[in-house]
Amino acid sequence: MRALTHAAQQGLFAHIARFHPELTAFRRDLHAHPELGFEEVRTASRVVEALKLTRVDEVHTGIAKTGVVAVIRGRSHVSGRSIALRADMDALPMREENDFAWRSGRSGLMHGCGHDGHVTMLVGAARYLAETRRFDGTVYLVFQPGEEGFAGAKAMIDDGLFERFPAQAVYAMHNWPHLPAGQVGVAPGPMMAAADRIEITVTGKGGHGAHPHLAVDPVLVSAHIITAAQSLVSRNVSPFDNAVLSICAVHGGDVGAMSVIPRQAKLVGTVRTFRPQVQEMIEERLARLVESVAMGLGATATLDYQRVYPATVNSVAEATFAARVAESLVGPEQVLRDLQPSMGAEDFSFMLQVKPGAYLRIGQGREANDPGCFLHSGRYDFNDEILPLGSALFASLAEQAMPLNPGGGSP
Repeated sequence: MRALTHAAQQGLFAHIARFHPELTAFRRDLHAHPELGFEEVRTASRVVEALKLTRVDEVHTGIAKTGVVAVIRGRSHVSGRSIALRADMDALPMREENDFAWRSGRSGLMHGCGHDGHVTMLVGAARYLAETRRFDGTVYLVFQPGEEGFAGAKAMIDDGLFERFPAQAVYAMHNWPHLPAGQVGVAPGPMMAAADRIEITVTGKGGHGAHPHLAVDPVLVSAHIITAAQSLVSRNVSPFDNAVLSICAVHGGDVGAMSVIPRQAKLVGTVRTFRPQVQEMIEERLARLVESVAMGLGATATLDYQRVYPATVNSVAEATFAARVAESLVGPEQVLRDLQPSMGAEDFSFMLQVKPGAYLRIGQGREANDPGCFLHSGRYDFNDEILPLGSALFASLAEQAMPLNPGGGSP
């Protein structure tokens, strides 16, 4: 690929490319041994082992249960500068459908989002940075547990992450199958949406399906709530804003009882927004809608609205800097500086609430017209071809944020 050929001309990339086979073997070992959030005991152990072999200055374990932080100091650290680089470690509770040799060895668990690749890229960056130390400052490498719904980033922060490792900025990246391998995407401002969980409980009066007039059917009420809830986005959110409200699960009654009207039904779904004002509006109006629709049909309903992850919002200076760093590796034509935000969510958002920083996407599509299986697919696998580029990008963020030459390009 032309982008990777361009990057290969850089000394940093060429250095890391020498241990590409070792990185590939490491990544595939992690893939074969997936672990859920806060259960990444083996994963953390393998990370610690690899970090010690690279001779980083310090390795700290047990942060938010299974989190690991490594410390690397540059040839000089008189500037007092520091940055953090973060990779998520956990897998997903899903069945893998692949049949290659490194497929998951644990039933019902799979690295279906590429966190095995993220960890490996950061390990590769650690090895390069520890060997060369061509920067003036301190790098903190953060291996985070529990991104997939467990808010591991928040747990690490609550466990004193930034008090113990006072980074001035923080960066992370995620593989993106919809971008060709060798491309990098970033944008100032929103990158991913806030993720909220909604659970609606509808209570009516159970009865016989042949005599519905003697009951209050919570299934019927639920159907009206589902339909009415769609108006919250289509008729309340400005066309210049983005929001999604999806009811993703409905449970009421027993499929084995065709003539029993249940007393209660539950709806579960998600709300995705970027702006706090839109998030607050949807929460407030959904609560009123749920209550009033149910009341109008003789039932009662309550809304449990849980704010799970905030929006992932890049700070402008750091996003601009990260794009510049990516361009130095792959060339300006391979960097998307205005990547469209995703309505997915990411707990790196908690780190960006307390530190300036940027979240990047690194392309891993294997062919231009065939990006391969998307994230969270049972056929997904991380593209090992991009491991050196990801490691080089992590390492370049450190080197260029804290250059030995005072005239360098820190943000």
